[in-house]
Amino acid sequence: MPEKKTEPWAMASMDELLAFAWAMEQEAIDGYVSLAARMRAENRPDLAAVFERLIAEERGHIGKVDQWLGDRTPEPITLAKPLFDDEGAGVVAPELLTSYRAFSIAVRNEERAFVFWTYAAAHAPSDEIRQAAERMAREELSHVATLRRERRMAFHEMRRADSDSMKGDLPAFEERLSELLSHVPAPAFGERAERLRGFANEALERASALRVVPPAETLLLQHVPKNVTGRIVPLCEFLLDCYLDLAERERTEPVRARMQTFASEVIRCLYAAREQ
Repeated sequence: MPEKKTEPWAMASMDELLAFAWAMEQEAIDGYVSLAARMRAENRPDLAAVFERLIAEERGHIGKVDQWLGDRTPEPITLAKPLFDDEGAGVVAPELLTSYRAFSIAVRNEERAFVFWTYAAAHAPSDEIRQAAERMAREELSHVATLRRERRMAFHEMRRADSDSMKGDLPAFEERLSELLSHVPAPAFGERAERLRGFANEALERASALRVVPPAETLLLQHVPKNVTGRIVPLCEFLLDCYLDLAERERTEPVRARMQTFASEVIRCLYAAREQ
C-alpha cells in the first residue's frame, strides 16, 4: 500500500486512526533504540538500561495497538510532524544525562501523545472514531502515570537528603497556578489570551471544587519541592503528580474519575505552557 502523508487530527476512518497509533508508537521505539545504542557506544550502560526499559514499555503499547488491529495491516503513515522528541539527548554530552532526565523525556512524549489524541477526538468525523481516540487518550494517560512514577523514583534515588520543602494544600497551589497564568504577558485579545484565561479559570474551578470536597491525602504534599510555585511549568508538574497519585490510590470510581479529569486539564495547561 502506498505511503500516505496525513495531517494531525485528520482521521477519516478507524483503519487510519489505528495506523496513526501504530506509527506513533513505532516512532517512539525507534527514538529510544537510537538513544540506547548511543549510550552503549558512549560507555553509559546505566542509561542504556533505562532506554531499554523505555523500549520495552513502548513495545507493550504497540502490542496493544496490534490487538486492536487484529488481522488488519496498518496502512503506512508518514507523520506530517514527528511527535517524538528526544529533547537533545541524541546530541548532548552523555555526562549531562541522568535517569531522571531520560524518564522526563519519556513523560513529555507521552503527554504529547495524550494531547494529540484529545485533539483527534475533538476533530473526529464520527462517534466511532471519537470513541476510539478517547480510548487512545485514556491509554496515554495511563502511560503518563506509569512513567511519572518511574521518574519520581529516579529523582529520589539521585536527590540528597533535603529538608527544604514547602507546605500547602491543593486548592492553594491551584490558586497560585491561576495567578501565574493571569500574569503571563499576552495581548488583551486573541487566541493565546483566551487560552490562558481558560486555564486560569479551570485552576480556580478546581481549587473551589477541592475546598468543597477535599481529596484524600497524598504523600507528595508532605515533600513539596522548594520554589515549585515560582513558575507555571514546575507547578503544573507538581499538581499533575498529585492528581495522578490520588487517582492511582482511589478505589471509588467517581472520585478516581474526578482526579483523572483534573489531571487531564493540568496536562493540557502544561503542554500549552511549554509552547510559550
